[in-house]
Amino acid sequence: MPEEFRCGYIALVGRPNTGKSTLLNRILGQKISITSRRPQTTRHRVLGIKTHEAAQLIYVDTPGMHVFSGRAMNRHMNRTASSVLMDVDVVVFLVDGLDWTADDDLVLEKLAAVKCPVILAVNKVDLLKSRAALLPGLQALSGKRQFAEIIPISAARGDNIPELEACIESLLPVSAPYFPEDQITDRSERFLVAELVREKLFRKLARELPYGLTVEIESFVRDPGIVHIHALIWVERASQKSIVIGRQGRLLKEVGQQARRDIEAMLGSKVNLKLWVKVKAGWADDERALRSLGYTDTE
Repeated sequence: MPEEFRCGYIALVGRPNTGKSTLLNRILGQKISITSRRPQTTRHRVLGIKTHEAAQLIYVDTPGMHVFSGRAMNRHMNRTASSVLMDVDVVVFLVDGLDWTADDDLVLEKLAAVKCPVILAVNKVDLLKSRAALLPGLQALSGKRQFAEIIPISAARGDNIPELEACIESLLPVSAPYFPEDQITDRSERFLVAELVREKLFRKLARELPYGLTVEIESFVRDPGIVHIHALIWVERASQKSIVIGRQGRLLKEVGQQARRDIEAMLGSKVNLKLWVKVKAGWADDERALRSLGYTDTE
């Protein structure tokens, strides 16, 4: 190990749908955090670890911070994202191009107490209608606070990601690695499987329904050559159950097929995936129900 080996934690923060999970997956070169076009897809803190000969970078993907906090689930996501900020060595604040909102102001407010360096990553610059607007836009953003660096990127295309990683690494402390060099995440296979099922549901269902569902792995059994998985999809109302199942069970079957392919690729094994849909009234606005389903602020 080099004497100047660097290691540390990097929080990826921002409002919903700025591309935090896409950035993490891009950096790691594999899928750890689920993604969809819908805001608030990420609900948990997810660790992604990248180790090379000179450094170990431990990224913490967080739920999007947002002003609306009317439900227990929304409050949980805001608490989870905020709690990460005091325990990291670098913060990467992602914004969606030059589009600044009240949710971005909330993130900026949370960053006021942060003592570590904060990098502003201006994501989705490949989608800007006018490239001429980028430079004045970056100059305007630089007035929001004292950033260690402002870097325009495209997490989806990979633009400027090596430059972002190099900047992050230069700000990390000299330290021995915290994790084995072959470890990619701290999350269990059961957690990742549940997230993959939820991702497919988010991508298939209508606008509001995904926010009223969650996935719980009831059984995960490895046999020679195959993994048997039983997953429960919890919804809030009986009417939602029929929507998730779909006519003659077609939607649930499609979700199961798509999730199974991704799970098999992740586990490197054949998978027998069975899905059931059950109703737990008001679970997303019940703190006790959230804890029972694995939503804790200290996760």
